[in-house]
Amino acid sequence: MEINEANLQQLAGYLQQTLSADPNIRRPAEKLLESIEAERHYPVLLLNLIDKNDMDVTTRVAGSIAFKNYIKRNWAAQEDSDGPDKIHSEDRDAIKKLIVNLMLRSAPALQKQLSDAVSIIGKHDFPKKWPYLIDEMIEKFSTGDFNVINGVLQTAHLLFKRYRYEFKSQALWTEIKFVLDRISKPLTDLLLNTMALRKVHENNVEALRVIYGSLVLVCKVFLSLNSQDLPEFFEDNMPTWMKAFHELLTVDVACLHTGENEDAGVLEHLRSQICENIGLYAQKYDEEFGPYMETFVKAVWELLLRTGMQPKYDALVSNALQFLSVVAERNQYRKIFENPETLANICEGVIIPNLDFRQSDEELFEDNPEEYIRRDIEGSDIDTRRRAACDLVKTLSQNFEDKIFAIFGRYLEILLNKYKENPTVNWKAKDTAVYLVTSFASRGGTKKHGVTQASELVPLPQFCAQQIIPELERTNINEVPVLKSAALKFVMIFRSLLGQQTLLVCMPHLIRHLPAESVVVHSYAACAIDQILAMRDPSNNLLMTPQILGPFTNDLLAGLFATLSLPGSTENEYVMRAIMRSFYSLQEGTLPYMAVALPRLTEILSLVAKNPSRPHFNHYLFETLSLTIRIVCNAEASAVSSFEEVLFPVFQGILQQDILEFMPYVFQMLSLLLEIREASGSIPEPYWVLFPCLLAPPLWDRSGNVTPLIRLISAFIKQDSNQVVALGKLSAILGIFQKMIASKSNDHEGFYLLQNLLTYYPLSELQTNMRQIFALLFQRLSLSKTTKYVRGIIVFFCYYASKLGAPALMELIDQIQANMFGMVIERVFISDMTKVTNELERKIVAVGVSKILTECPAMLSQPYLQYWSRLLQSLIELFELPPDKTILESDNFEIENAGGYQAAFSQLTYAQPKVQDLLADVSDGRKYLAHSLNKLSLSHPGEVSQLMASLGDNYKQALQKYCDQAGVRLI
Repeated sequence: MEINEANLQQLAGYLQQTLSADPNIRRPAEKLLESIEAERHYPVLLLNLIDKNDMDVTTRVAGSIAFKNYIKRNWAAQEDSDGPDKIHSEDRDAIKKLIVNLMLRSAPALQKQLSDAVSIIGKHDFPKKWPYLIDEMIEKFSTGDFNVINGVLQTAHLLFKRYRYEFKSQALWTEIKFVLDRISKPLTDLLLNTMALRKVHENNVEALRVIYGSLVLVCKVFLSLNSQDLPEFFEDNMPTWMKAFHELLTVDVACLHTGENEDAGVLEHLRSQICENIGLYAQKYDEEFGPYMETFVKAVWELLLRTGMQPKYDALVSNALQFLSVVAERNQYRKIFENPETLANICEGVIIPNLDFRQSDEELFEDNPEEYIRRDIEGSDIDTRRRAACDLVKTLSQNFEDKIFAIFGRYLEILLNKYKENPTVNWKAKDTAVYLVTSFASRGGTKKHGVTQASELVPLPQFCAQQIIPELERTNINEVPVLKSAALKFVMIFRSLLGQQTLLVCMPHLIRHLPAESVVVHSYAACAIDQILAMRDPSNNLLMTPQILGPFTNDLLAGLFATLSLPGSTENEYVMRAIMRSFYSLQEGTLPYMAVALPRLTEILSLVAKNPSRPHFNHYLFETLSLTIRIVCNAEASAVSSFEEVLFPVFQGILQQDILEFMPYVFQMLSLLLEIREASGSIPEPYWVLFPCLLAPPLWDRSGNVTPLIRLISAFIKQDSNQVVALGKLSAILGIFQKMIASKSNDHEGFYLLQNLLTYYPLSELQTNMRQIFALLFQRLSLSKTTKYVRGIIVFFCYYASKLGAPALMELIDQIQANMFGMVIERVFISDMTKVTNELERKIVAVGVSKILTECPAMLSQPYLQYWSRLLQSLIELFELPPDKTILESDNFEIENAGGYQAAFSQLTYAQPKVQDLLADVSDGRKYLAHSLNKLSLSHPGEVSQLMASLGDNYKQALQKYCDQAGVRLI
C-alpha cells in the first residue's frame, strides 16, 4: 500500500464510514479496514493521515483509535505463535521513529490515543528493541513547552505505571535501572524548574493550571519509579523531593480553586497524588522516611481539617486518611497518636465527619444506584471517604482499642439517641452509628466469608437484635431506604459471626425487601440472600439446606424473579446471582417451579441477546440456565430434548447474528447438552447442521471461542466419530489442531483435541495423518519450547504408547528421522518428565513410560539400551520427588491480546466438563510399573536385574517398595 494522497483520501473515506450509525454502512467499512491492515505500509499511512491538519478532525480521531487498536491487536501477536509477523519490520521501525514527535505535536484527543499506542509498543519493545525512546522523551524536557512536556510525562506515566504492580524479576530490575539511570536527574531538575515557574507565573491562572498539571504527572512518574524499591538517587535527593511535596501540600493557591462541587481540580489531584506518594514511603521505606514522618502527619492533618465535604475532595481525603492509617499501624509512631486528646481530635475532626452520609451520597444513592453499590460493597477502584475513614478506625482501634472504644461509645450513644428523638428526620445519625460499629468491630475477614474476626468489646448479635432487625421488621419496606440498605449490609458483612439462628430470623425479612422500590435496597437484599446461601458449616455442608429453606422457597423464587421486573433492575446482576444460588441450594426443590422459571429465563436470554450490556448479569443468567439443565436432567435424563427444543432457536439466533459476547457461553451449553446425551444414543440432526459451521476459521480467530469450541468438537468426535468421518471433516479438524499447536497460549487445547481423536476416532482414518501430526509437534518443539508444551508432548507421547503400543510410537518417530526416538527419550522424557504436575497426566506418563521400558523390544538393544536405566530412574523421580516447577526462559510470553472488543472465555461453573480419566482401568502407576517389570523379568530372566544394577540405592529401595505393594518380585 503506497503512501500517497489517493490512498490517504480512500482510507479517510473508510474511517468516516466506520462512524456511521447505519450498520449497513459501518460494518462493511470495518471489515474492509480489517482486510487491508495486513498490507505493508498500512500503519504508516494511518500515521500520515493522523498528521494531516487539513483533514477532518473526526476522521483523524477515528484514525488514531484505529491505529491504537491495530497496535494492540498486532504488535505482539507473533509472540504467541510461530506464524509470520503481522507487521513488516520496516513498518515497525517507521512507527517508532514517527510516533513520539507526532504524539507531542497533536491535539489532546489524538495525543491520548497515540500515547496509549506508545505505551503498548513500549511494553513489548522497551528498552531492548527501543532503547532510544527514553532519551527521545527526556530531551523534550528542555523545550520549555509544557504542552510537549506534559505529553512526554503522560507517556512516561503510562509506560512506567506497570512498575507499581509487576512481580519482581531480574528483567524488571534491569529495565527499571535502565530507566532510573536516564530519567532520575532530569525528572528532579524538571521538578525544581517547575516549582520555580510557579512563582514566576503566580498571577497567570492559565499558566499555573498547565504548570500544576505537569507537577501532577511528575508525581505520578515518581510513584511508579519508587514502587518496587527505593532507588539510590531518590534516597540521596529525598530532601529535595520531600521539601517540594511539603510545600505543595501546605501552600494554598487560591486562583486554582474551582467553583465545582463534583469534579476535582488540578490542585486536588496534585495533593491527592502527593498523599499517595508519601503513603508509599511511609509504608515501604519508613526507616529512610522517618525524619519527615511527623512533619507530614501534621501537614496532612491540617489539610484534612481545612478540606470541605464536597465530592471533589473525595480522592484527596481518601489518600490523606490512608496515609494516616499507614503511619498509625507502626509501633514506632504510636506516640504521635496515643495522647487521648489527639485521638479525640482525630475522631471528632476527621473520622466522624467522613463517616457521615452526605447530600452527595444521597444523590448518588437515588440517581445512580449502580455506582453507589459499586463503591459501597464491591470495593471499586474509587476509594470513598467512608472506606478510608473506616480503615483508619480499624487501625487505631487495633492499637488503642480501649481508648477508641470509649470515644466512639460516647458518639454511638449520642447518634442513637438523636435518631430516637425523631427517626424520620434524624435517620442519618443511625446510618452513621451503624457504619461506626461496622468500622470499629471489624478485625479481619474475606470477601467470600465477610468479617470473620471482630472486637470482643462489640456484642454483635445483641446490636443486630436491638438496632438492625427492628429496621428490617418495619412494615413499610420503602421508608428510609438508606437505613434499610445499611441494615441489610450489616447482615451481609457480619453473616459469619451472627450465627445460624439470627440468619434464619433475618431470612424472611431479606425476602420481604426484594420488592422494595429502591434499587440499592432490593439489590442488597438479593446480595445478602446470595451470600448467606453460599455459607457452609465446619463439615463443608451448606448452612442453609433445602429442608431449612423449604418454608421460604415459594416466596424466595417468586420474589427474586419479580424483582427482575422492577424499574432499573431488569438486568440486575445481584438478583440473577441470587437466583442461581437459590437453585443450587434448593436443587430438586426447584423442580415444581421450573415450569415458570425456564420460560422466564429463556425470555430474558432472548431480550438481553439483542443488546448485551451487562456481562456479570449475562454470566449468571447462563450459569442459571446450565444449573437448570443439570437439576432437571439429573431427575429425568430424557428432559434434555425439551431443553433443546426451547433453547435451540435462541442459540441459533445468537450464532446467526454473530453476537460475540454470548458465543462462548452458547458453545459451552451445547457441549453440556451433548454430554448429557452421551448415554441416549445418536446426536440429533440440528447439531449436525451446526457442526460444519463450528469449523469455520473466523470463529477460531476469537480467543474466547477456542476452549468451548474445542470441547464441543471433541463431544461430536466422542459420541459419533463415524458421522464425522462420513462428513469428511477430518482435514478441517486437523487444521484446527495445527492452529492450536502453533499457539503458545492454546497448544494445550491442541493436545486435548488430539487425545480425543486418538481415543474415539477410527484409527484407520487417522493413521495416514499421524506422521504429519508428529512432524508438526516436533517442528513446534524445536522452534518455541515452553514448559507447558513440553508437558503436553510428553503426556501425548505416553498416551499414544498406552493406546497403540510403545513400538508404534518408536517406529513413527524414527520414520521422521533415523534414531530420533533416542533423542526424544534423552532430551524430552528424561530431562523434563518431572515437570508433569497433574495427577491424571502423571498416571498416563507412568503407564506410557512403563510400556516403553517393558514392551518395546528396541529398548533392550543398542542404540536405545543406553537410555533404559536413566529412563526408569526418571520415572521413579516422577513418583518420589515433588513436581519440577522451574520454568524455561521462553515461558515469559505475552498471551495474545486482540485489540478492539474481544469476547473473553468465562468458564461456566455449572457447565464444566467431567474430568476424563483416559486410563481408568489403571489405578496406580507405581503398581503398574512393578507388574510391567515383573512381566519383562519373566520373559528375560536376569536381564532386568542387570539393567537396574546402575540405579542408586534409593531408587532400588523405591522400586522394591512398588513391587511389595503390587505383590510381585523381579527375577
